[in-house]
Amino acid sequence: MNFHAWEWFVAVLGAILVGIAKTGITGLSLLFVALFASIMPARSSTGLVLPLLIVGDWVAFASYRRHAQWRHVWRMLPWAALGVVVGAVAMGRMDEHATRLAMGAIVIGLAALHLIRRARPPVAEQDHPAWFAPLFGIMAGFTTIVSNAAGPLMVIYLLAMRLPKMEYMGTGAAFFLILNLFKLPFMIGLGLVTRESLIQNLLLAPAVIAGTIVGRWLLGRINQRLFENIAIVLTIAAGVRMFI
Repeated sequence: MNFHAWEWFVAVLGAILVGIAKTGITGLSLLFVALFASIMPARSSTGLVLPLLIVGDWVAFASYRRHAQWRHVWRMLPWAALGVVVGAVAMGRMDEHATRLAMGAIVIGLAALHLIRRARPPVAEQDHPAWFAPLFGIMAGFTTIVSNAAGPLMVIYLLAMRLPKMEYMGTGAAFFLILNLFKLPFMIGLGLVTRESLIQNLLLAPAVIAGTIVGRWLLGRINQRLFENIAIVLTIAAGVRMFI
């Protein structure tokens, strides 16, 4: 797909936000999903974004791996893998219109869930029901293959586990690196990761890396609540646009 100049601008901005989301401000994940879906078919955007996410995942894992809490990773990964399989089957049966509606619903729903989560008091890890990790794992796997928007689900889960900031970043980096590598063959099989999209990935990869540098710098230097509020408002607006 050949982008116009303004579409390349949006794509580069989206790639930078991928990097920032991976190493700094995780609340941006919904925004870059919506940006890419605004300049290309929704189905194709999921294939274009995936390798960019993997680039960001590698940098994030290299930066924060020593802080990863692996018990949380292994607790969710089997269920997330199941969600990927279910999502791949669903994607094989969805046309462009259905994919765009699904992505819009997921983006808006997760934004709302994120706001609800912030309004509730934290719960100790041992007080969560047995279905909590399996449910979030399956939802994360399904959501990530349909829209690459599982970030907010992991935000909600890890914050529910009351992880400190660095443990939160390390655990999320490990989880998504493994999950995104796992789903790559499915996306290739669905024809969403192609030779053409990989060429575009090579052009956008430097922007992702630049974003990871910005994200690491921003982490701990920015008012998280204000930034999240701005990202949520823009994300909801972009999600609504998918329905139009």
